[in-house]
Amino acid sequence: MDKIGSQPASQLLSRQVSGARYFFLNLAPAPRSPLALTVGGRETCNPDYAIDRAGFPYLGIEYVAEGRGWVELGGGRRHDLAPGAVFCYDQATPCAMGTDPAHPMVKYFACVGGAAPVARLKRAGLPPGAVRRLVAHGEVRSVWEDIIRDGQHTGALAREICAALLQVLLLKIEQGLAGRGTGADPAEDTFLRCKALIDAQADRLSSLGELAAQAGVEASSICRLFQRYQGTSPYQYLLRRKMNLAAGFLVESGGLVKEAALRVGFADPYHFSRCFKAVHGVAPRDVLRYRRAG
Repeated sequence: MDKIGSQPASQLLSRQVSGARYFFLNLAPAPRSPLALTVGGRETCNPDYAIDRAGFPYLGIEYVAEGRGWVELGGGRRHDLAPGAVFCYDQATPCAMGTDPAHPMVKYFACVGGAAPVARLKRAGLPPGAVRRLVAHGEVRSVWEDIIRDGQHTGALAREICAALLQVLLLKIEQGLAGRGTGADPAEDTFLRCKALIDAQADRLSSLGELAAQAGVEASSICRLFQRYQGTSPYQYLLRRKMNLAAGFLVESGGLVKEAALRVGFADPYHFSRCFKAVHGVAPRDVLRYRRAG
């Protein structure tokens, strides 16, 4: 893993964040090298988070997973930021950004170097200075987490793996932008927005009422939309998302069942175990046993 080297940390990383996870891969990529990640990570903005910079050492991509805020790129108009917002800036793009103190943003960023990054981002529908919105963006967040995990490894293949994941990320963004609601079917747009909220906050959401309040949609309407477009209830969709997150935690960490339960919002580990078995067909302890056996 490379040191920051010629780029001072103050030029790359904000001090107005907490709970950050960063990776540093190749801070001086050759101009003719393949498209490559240099630095990136995940940050939770402090309530006073605010930046105003004339440029940046790298071309950057940012994605808002939670919370709300705003951004101005290139001295243009102010764009509101909410879960699913994704935007890009190059080295010469002025950028001003802030968060809603009551709903601080959790955002991911990746700095890109190498050959023709602007052309690749334009192909994905994300030219520098653009602000776009991904409706169903849970998969994008998952890929970003994979990049951070592999980017923090020190193995010889870390750069190559992350370069491949960068291509997956850009394809997911391209797919997500191509599949955005057009307004021709407002019901489908509302469904995708509710589904995206579940995807992004499955570990914390606890009830249909909470989802309805965040989405600004009646609970009964959400139920009808999920039956129409997903073929299941929003509760069942949320439950499966929670149990998938719990299974991933158990397989990757080998943690206690009660820890997995708390991570996805279950105070009662016995109730959690019943739900886990109903979704996956095996008890959580069996997943742990398989992990140890492997």
